[in-house]
Parts: sequence; structure tokens; C-alpha cells
Amino acid sequence: MRRRSLSRVQAIVGTVAGIASITGAAFSLVQAARPGKTADTGDLVAIVQTAGTRLSVPDATVEVLTTQNALVATLTPDATGRAMQELREGVYVVRVSHPRYAAEVRRIQVLPRQTVEIRTSLRAGSSSPIEHAVNSTVNAFRRALRF
Repeated sequence: MRRRSLSRVQAIVGTVAGIASITGAAFSLVQAARPGKTADTGDLVAIVQTAGTRLSVPDATVEVLTTQNALVATLTPDATGRAMQELREGVYVVRVSHPRYAAEVRRIQVLPRQTVEIRTSLRAGSSSPIEHAVNSTVNAFRRALRF
């Protein structure tokens, strides 16, 4: 009686091990065949909010540039202020801008199969370089004339 029970347990264990092995191999094949995702890419998640209130800024522009300022991608955050992009491994510059806010620039490093999350808090001001130059000139005159 015990021999039959031990044989039966061994058969069940062997069958479960075989099923687990086949399932693991199938899962590995599916992961390797996934389109778009490769071993040398990672993800960027940018969350854009206003400073102080933490309200999302869905109409901001998120630009991803190489370190030589070549444009890689231009993203627009969704209603929650999130923008996502798959990127090759490497170092990038992320510039977040909006006409009513001062631009914010960050340097990031994307690693394979990892997600880089950046949170930007835009502050009141202008991201226009012309408007910034005019404002700084006016402020310099005010300081010089003590206004």
C-alpha cells in the first residue's frame, strides 16, 4: 500500500515540475518576442505639476534631447500630468516648458529595462528666452535706479 502511495506522489511531483518547466519556457519566449521592448531600452515617466499646488499641467511640453541637443521626442502630458516614452539606454536632457511657467531642465540616465521617473514642479514665470531677457534687463534697470 505504501509503495503505491509513494509512486503516486512521485508521479504527481514529476508532472507538476514538468508543467512548471514548460510554463517558464513559454513565458520566456513571450517576453523575448514582445514588440518594442528590447534589452537596451528603458522607460521615462515625466510628471508635470505646478509648484506649491501640485496641480497637473497637461498642456506642458516635455522635450527629450541628447546631450548634444538633438531632439529625440516631444511629449505632451495627459490629464494627470504624466508623459511616458521608451528610450534607448543612455544619458538624456529633459526640458519641460509651458508659456505661463519657467522652464525646467533635468539630466537623466536611462538604464535597460528600468523606469526613470522625474517630477517637475513648474514655477510661475515665462519660459520664453526673449521674455526672460527683457525681464532681467528691466529688473537690472530697476535695481540700478532703485525702483
